Amino acid sequence: MLDFDLAEMYQVETKRLKEQVRRNAKRFLGDDFMFELTKTEVIELSRSQFATLNKGRGGNIKHLPFAFTELGVAMLSSVLNSDTAIDINRDIMRAFVVLRQYALGYAELNRKLEDFMLTTNMQFNEVYQALAELVEAKKALEKPRNPIGYILPNNQTK
Repeated sequence: MLDFDLAEMYQVETKRLKEQVRRNAKRFLGDDFMFELTKTEVIELSRSQFATLNKGRGGNIKHLPFAFTELGVAMLSSVLNSDTAIDINRDIMRAFVVLRQYALGYAELNRKLEDFMLTTNMQFNEVYQALAELVEAKKALEKPRNPIGYILPNNQTK
């Protein structure tokens, strides 16, 4: 998001937003928080099909704006002092707590699932072993038995 959009969202002047970013430059180090647009990018953003300037304050981009990433927007809410920025910062902190609780709950659920699967696997092994023993016992009962009585030689008839 661009600085002037965020200034409107946080209900501060763009000038004050940029001032706070510059005063807290260490908080915004790296392109993963924010970066400043180049002149070429600004020209592309402000180009219109008509060659006239927009009337009114802030209608045209005159200074190189800052572009903020998701992390930069969150960091910005912690350095600005408007009521809206403070509310947004609180909401971000609460969201982190909810995500942490969700992650911990997921880890607990995952541990319980692993325990359940281990127990179930052991039970299936016991059932499989019992079935294997029954199959072996049945095979032992079904073995052909030696006939009882007199056996005739192959060439003789009764």
